[in-house]
Amino acid sequence: MAKIIVVGSSSIDLVVTSSKRPGAGETVLGESFKTVPGGKGANQAVAAARLGAEVSMIGRVGDDAFAEQILNNFKHNGVCIDYVEPVTHMESGTAHIILAEGDNSIVVVKAANNEVTPEYIDRSMGAFDGADMVMIQQEIPVETVTHVSRACKQLGIPLLLNPAPARPLDEEVIENAAYITPNEHEAKILFASLSVSEALRKYPNKLFITEGSRGVRYFDGLNEVLVPSYKVEVVDTTGAGDTFNAAFAVALAEGKPIFESVRFANRAASLSVTKFGAQGGMPHRQEVEAQM
Repeated sequence: MAKIIVVGSSSIDLVVTSSKRPGAGETVLGESFKTVPGGKGANQAVAAARLGAEVSMIGRVGDDAFAEQILNNFKHNGVCIDYVEPVTHMESGTAHIILAEGDNSIVVVKAANNEVTPEYIDRSMGAFDGADMVMIQQEIPVETVTHVSRACKQLGIPLLLNPAPARPLDEEVIENAAYITPNEHEAKILFASLSVSEALRKYPNKLFITEGSRGVRYFDGLNEVLVPSYKVEVVDTTGAGDTFNAAFAVALAEGKPIFESVRFANRAASLSVTKFGAQGGMPHRQEVEAQM
């Protein structure tokens, strides 16, 4: 069983569905409202656990009712929470999501997730013992991402960086990461001076650009490869990227070749969009293998 550490955000998603996305100054009538566990870190931890990995989460929650919901959800999904510590006198992170017109728009309030600091990582280093892969995202402080990248390099643990939400990255972090998985929008911000092909060739077998319904593109050292996605009936795209990253990390940590790891991750991501909620559609291992 692969051992995966996820460093990142935990939150509650406040989800509104509507037939139309409001423009600036516009009010529209919605169709439903739900609260569900989310946060990019938590999503990836839950997805990896469902796919058969031994997962430990490193993160923070607030001192509120949402925190209890977040922690219970981790326990229910078999994610170790020994390194998820509540922050007193602060609210848990939230994501405010509009599902409309076949896609989503999201506003994230980091709150307690801002307390996933380098100092907190240093207090949580016991989690890294025996890890096969570390996953990290960018809903936590930028200095923490740098700190974790240095720790992984020193310890010799592969780091999978999902650079979302998009912000510029230090070259040191890019070099320290074993795998980087932006979507097309994020790739343009990270590699503004390079075309897609130039960026891929600069980071062979490291940079994997997710292109939604088209699939995932990378450079294998000889050729640019597009691993196609799977066609499904889409219900909710929230969490598809997190499912892809978790499945990719699990497959790589188990020693699968890169192409097969991307293919496995694409299949998992395609299943995740067939149900409501970031975590609602995240598949279990047997579901993915049955559809491969």
